[in-house]
Amino acid sequence: MDLSPEYARALDADDELARFRDEFVVADPELIYMDGNSLGRLPKRTVARLREVVEQEWGQRLIRSWGEGWFTAPQRIGGKIAQLIGARPEEVLVSDSTSVNFYKLVHAALRANPNRRVIVTDDLNFPSDLYLLQGIAQALNCELRIVHSKDGLTVSPEELAQAVDANTALLTLSHVEFKSGQLHDMRAVTELAHRAGAWMLWDLSHSAGAVPMALNDCNVELAVGCTYKYLNGGPGAPAFLYVRADLQEKLRSPIWGWFGQSNQFEMEPKYRPAPSLTRFLAGTPTMLSLAAVEPGVELLLEAGMKRLRAKSVRQTEYLIALWEALLQPLGVTLNSPRDPAQRGSHVSLGHPEGLRIDRALIEEMHVIPDFRFPDNIRFGLAPIYTTYVEIYEAMMRMRHVIEERLYEKYPTERPAVT
Repeated sequence: MDLSPEYARALDADDELARFRDEFVVADPELIYMDGNSLGRLPKRTVARLREVVEQEWGQRLIRSWGEGWFTAPQRIGGKIAQLIGARPEEVLVSDSTSVNFYKLVHAALRANPNRRVIVTDDLNFPSDLYLLQGIAQALNCELRIVHSKDGLTVSPEELAQAVDANTALLTLSHVEFKSGQLHDMRAVTELAHRAGAWMLWDLSHSAGAVPMALNDCNVELAVGCTYKYLNGGPGAPAFLYVRADLQEKLRSPIWGWFGQSNQFEMEPKYRPAPSLTRFLAGTPTMLSLAAVEPGVELLLEAGMKRLRAKSVRQTEYLIALWEALLQPLGVTLNSPRDPAQRGSHVSLGHPEGLRIDRALIEEMHVIPDFRFPDNIRFGLAPIYTTYVEIYEAMMRMRHVIEERLYEKYPTERPAVT
């Protein structure tokens, strides 16, 4: 591996997706942003779109805008996200938060399979999902079966298969695990659920927009995902949900809201679920944040998921090669799978002083990764705007922090936000 900065610049010069970086706001060219797996950069088109929504649609058209594109925005934007995740346009809807959507789908799946009382997940799943599963299992008197990772980083299909049986209603996992970046084999895991007669629910929050997938081809029943990470929809942007077409009329959302009501503007006092996926809407869509999602999704569609994934693999491989040469000798471990086929678009590096190293990177080195306990420094590479020079510089600066022990000036106490 060529460890020179010239090599990194050459990789950027040869990057067919390089032009997309100019589509994003880069307010500080000196800042190395490595947290695209937590919050994506701001697309310039989003600035223009929000100005249009605020000044023209809200400011001038006022309530008339509901009939001029607002009312159908959850379905329209969902249809565009569907192209990124291998689904039909009518199978994806943008609404609420990931947690609320996850609650809706888990609850609906259990109600649809009343003779099965077991939910299976793993202990690497995102904590919010685990909390929701605990609450739902308690409320519906179900058993929650949690598969424990042996290494704290990965769980194999074989380990999952041992927990799924004839009593299992639902297997639910994060497609890409949030700490290690492990990428599950969607087809293999979904098939093992189906062999036991169980349904599959994927959380796509750490994979949508970075990893190509084929929900339809894998015959997945249900999925959820956020839009503020690789989809670059903005902080707190509404999430999306997917329900396979043949199940939509069979399932009912546990949250009965007027946007999910059939013939909504008849204002009937009795609830009747709307046909199709619309029944999973609840309250009035948050139009300003919803409008902010669309430009980022359109940029990903322009770039193409195959090209984005190919660049992501090249970039994570490059980062790992730099780790091996520069950081492994300093006691830094690789906490992500080495095989790119089993890895999403973020790489976790471990060190006993990981929290303080992370703080030194942010506060002194002008590098922004993030940290997940106990020792994971996560580098979230967003292939649509991350450069090879940024990866090179981030690893060089991390080496400097460790060699010069710059982290020692920082406290060991956990900050409120990491």
